[in-house]
Amino acid sequence: MNPQLFLAFLVVAAALACTPGVDWAYTIAAGLRQRSFVPAVAGLCGGYVLHTVLLVAGLAAVLAGMPGVLGWITLAGAGYLLWLGVGTLRSWRGASFSVDAAGAAGTQLRTFLQGMGTSGINPKGLLFYVALIPQFVSSEAALPVPVQSGLLGMTFVALAGLVYTVVALLSRTLLQSRPGAARAVTLASGIIMVALGAVLLGEQLLPFAASHIQ
Repeated sequence: MNPQLFLAFLVVAAALACTPGVDWAYTIAAGLRQRSFVPAVAGLCGGYVLHTVLLVAGLAAVLAGMPGVLGWITLAGAGYLLWLGVGTLRSWRGASFSVDAAGAAGTQLRTFLQGMGTSGINPKGLLFYVALIPQFVSSEAALPVPVQSGLLGMTFVALAGLVYTVVALLSRTLLQSRPGAARAVTLASGIIMVALGAVLLGEQLLPFAASHIQ
């Protein structure tokens, strides 16, 4: 793999991982509601592992080239974000750093699956893998293209996991002794999820409505 291309990818991938968005919102909100933020971060990374597998298998490009299928994926992602955001908004008053031991295992599994859904169903994540990673793959490199794609994809997974862990640790450190601020951040996280879900939904429904009005 070309070292210069790989270094350039690291810079771009790190910048994207450090950009606040729904992943950040979910990490912070889950960390405030659960005893541990690890299931949330692991779930988000699991979704990007799924994107990596699709990319290596060549399915990501196929899905991206099918507007109808991508549209349905976008609608599913929008609905999921709305559901997740509404759930966060409903629980913001009870944001804390503890959870009953009896329900810890089930809660952690649910948090992991929700995190995986957050990044895995997000069509923008799929398009990121399809549009960006191929720009840093060289056909002249010693490694086959699928191997390069897989390595770059997993590199982003590692970077995202590192950034989300730092975000979760900082948020817990800053908010653990400030329950009022913790509730406010949880509320803001829910609003971000709902807003992004609404934007994704609008991107799909508005053109459809406009075409039928005309």
